[in-house]
Amino acid sequence: MGIVETIAITMGLGWASGFNLYAAMLTLGLLGATDSMVLPEGLTILQHPAVIAAAGFMYFVEFFADKTPGVDTAWDTVHTFIRIPAGAVLAAMAVGDVSPVAETVALIVGGGMAATAHATKAGTRMLINTSPEPFSNWTASVAEDVAVVGGLWLALANPGLFLVLLAAALVAMIWLLPKIWRGLKAVAARIRGWLGGTPDAPEPSATNRTDLTDGDASFTLALDRGRPGDRPA
Repeated sequence: MGIVETIAITMGLGWASGFNLYAAMLTLGLLGATDSMVLPEGLTILQHPAVIAAAGFMYFVEFFADKTPGVDTAWDTVHTFIRIPAGAVLAAMAVGDVSPVAETVALIVGGGMAATAHATKAGTRMLINTSPEPFSNWTASVAEDVAVVGGLWLALANPGLFLVLLAAALVAMIWLLPKIWRGLKAVAARIRGWLGGTPDAPEPSATNRTDLTDGDASFTLALDRGRPGDRPA
């Protein structure tokens, strides 16, 4: 494979793993096993029937978990510790038997892509789950599955076009993440309000304290004289 093809499949695997690790593994395994695509040497293990079966079973479970509001957020939380390291490892495997420096770079890039994609997916799903209807959740899940399968196929078939689209998607995710974070904070604040929590009272400003002291000096002095601890023995 050329340098462009290697970069495309490396970054594509990291990105796809962050959204749906099992769909990514199953897609590449089936493409390689059916001779539809030639996989990099380091990824040929995905063609093994046992790996395809395991990835297929886990994708079957995730297919339903990912489309159930609430369950998908719990699933994403657990898979924070699976998708990101797996995406890094798969990206490193995609570069093949090269120098340790190249493998390390692929590991870092793949992990970073997986983390970005996973954070975008998980945060978006948490916001979508605030809506009582399930249709937006189903739509988002199906769109993610299609994007993963189609994206990995494109990374192998037309790596140049895939890299252009991936760059645009990465810019969109970076732009979207702060907005997702602000949305989640607003949802958390609303939930605290429903549970009876109230925001902390603001500290009085220095101007307010000065006005209070100047305007009510006699009252403050009377209070001070009335404190038992301040009376002379």
